[in-house]
Amino acid sequence: MESENQTEVSEFLLLGLSEDPELQPLLFGLFLSMYLVSVLGNLLIILAVSSDSHLHTPMYFFLSNLSFVDISFASTIVPKMLVNIQTQSKSITYGGCLIQVYFFMVFICMDNLLLTTMAYDRYVAICHPLYYRVIMNPRLCGLLILLSLFISIMNALLHSLMLVHLSFCTDLKIPHFFCELAQILELACSDTLINNVLVYLVTSLLGVGPLSGIIFSYTRIVSSILRIPSTGGKFKAFSTCGSHLSVVCLFYGTCVGVYLSSASSLSPRKRAVASVMYTVVTPMMNPFIYSLRNRDIKGALRKLISGMYLFI
Repeated sequence: MESENQTEVSEFLLLGLSEDPELQPLLFGLFLSMYLVSVLGNLLIILAVSSDSHLHTPMYFFLSNLSFVDISFASTIVPKMLVNIQTQSKSITYGGCLIQVYFFMVFICMDNLLLTTMAYDRYVAICHPLYYRVIMNPRLCGLLILLSLFISIMNALLHSLMLVHLSFCTDLKIPHFFCELAQILELACSDTLINNVLVYLVTSLLGVGPLSGIIFSYTRIVSSILRIPSTGGKFKAFSTCGSHLSVVCLFYGTCVGVYLSSASSLSPRKRAVASVMYTVVTPMMNPFIYSLRNRDIKGALRKLISGMYLFI
């Protein structure tokens, strides 16, 4: 096979979800709508939390950070996809592709670690309520965010630096709507054994580890809730973590679904369609889950919207 050094690679071709010209306007409208809903919904969550002093607690601090990460996550992928559809172009520069891989890995890892941090916050709140303010102090909350960001950046940087040393074949078509690490590795002509081992190792550590922490936290939470004598007390305790549990199920459920579809005999195009769930749908659904299931958020949003309406 002919190959060329990565410094000579000028661009990759993103084949997208469909090559049917008649579907392009539909895809553009659909993804533009989903992206705008995602950005607006998460932005409203951030504004509601920051504007209401009653929501200046660790739980909502982590929620606002999750909303910011979801906006950034969607913005890493969708705008380039929309530009390519609108201009009827499939190209993305070599540098642009590496940047997309880097930020995609930063934000998906941040999503993962933030959900774990929020599970720990709920564990402390329900299992150790008397010590909650002492344990979940502002310093610890800030350190948890910084630690999550540091791990995410180092993970993405490691994979990106490993990509730079690869050489690629002349066929640079990516059967996806964004530059995904696994798809790029399949295009490489040089040996990718170390890259693949690194992917499996890091995925195991940053996937299984946080998920195990979430499962442990909720095991202890359920155990504590069951010991509450009154039904009203049980319902109130569970309602404080119901939204987070829904988001966890949505995030990990879609990620596992995409992983299983990748491991099966599905075509690359069908795997790309499955990836829409965790790259676009999940960031869009998170604000709805938290606003519909959380009385405090709904109240803060009503105040925010009322204030904006009076200002206008």
